Parts: sequence; structure tokens; C-alpha cells
Amino acid sequence: MALVAPLQTGADDPLRLREMLGRAASLATAHRLPSVVVGMAGREGDLLFPEVVAFFASALRMDDTILPPTRERVVMMLADVDREGAERIVRRLLAEFRERFATIEDPPLSLGYYEVAPGSGPLTVKQVLPTVFGVERSDESSEEDEAGDEA
Repeated sequence: MALVAPLQTGADDPLRLREMLGRAASLATAHRLPSVVVGMAGREGDLLFPEVVAFFASALRMDDTILPPTRERVVMMLADVDREGAERIVRRLLAEFRERFATIEDPPLSLGYYEVAPGSGPLTVKQVLPTVFGVERSDESSEEDEAGDEA
């Protein structure tokens, strides 16, 4: 079972997230293998999302961590895998969730990944969260906007 940090609503939320990011960077460097920070967001008020989170927490390894900063968002740290490996793990767990819980379709989730390379140095919350929760624009949309600006 993965380490699950309790849901906090106070000023220590960013501190716990910083600790997780520091751990991801130190594990990547110590093991000389990447780690991946995964952001998973559900729809507001989705009653299935907490079940998905609980399932993930029970299925992940001891070295992995889940931090629920809000009811609709979770940050996970998957140790000793690259992005491709993290995507496979998440797909497998979602498939297992669908098999065990009678859901007609996939849970409505948004996923984002940030690979922490060995020796990448300290990570910041501002560096990682926009990537894992889709705030940053993709290169394709940026190129389209630039092309539109030139026209």
C-alpha cells in the first residue's frame, strides 16, 4: 500500500507537497532512475473519484506516495519509473478499478505527468503543479497561437 498523506486544509498543504517533490528528486538521484509526479483530477462533486483514489492508494507500492491537496485533485509520486512506465501503471490501475467496480465507462479524470530525472535538482511546486494539472499550454497550441498572431 502506498503512503497516503492525510487530507489537510491548513497552511501545511504546500509543505507536504514540497516534501513529496523533494523526496521524488532525492529518490531519482539516489537510485539513478527517474521518478514521476502524476496529477489526477476528477470533476467537482464526482462521487466516484474518492473511490478511485482509495483504490490507487491500496494498489501502489510502499515507495509511492499519494497526497490529496483537495477533494477533486490528487498528486502521486511514482518512484523508479519513467513517464512511459507511469502511464502504464495508471492505465493498468484504472482498468483494474473498472473490473472491480461496475462502471459503464472510464471515470472522468484528467491526468498529467512530470518526470523527475536523476540529478535534476530541487523541484518547486510552481514548476510541477501547472504541468500535472494541465495549466501549461502544450507546444502545439502555443505554435498555433503564434501562427495566428503573425497572420
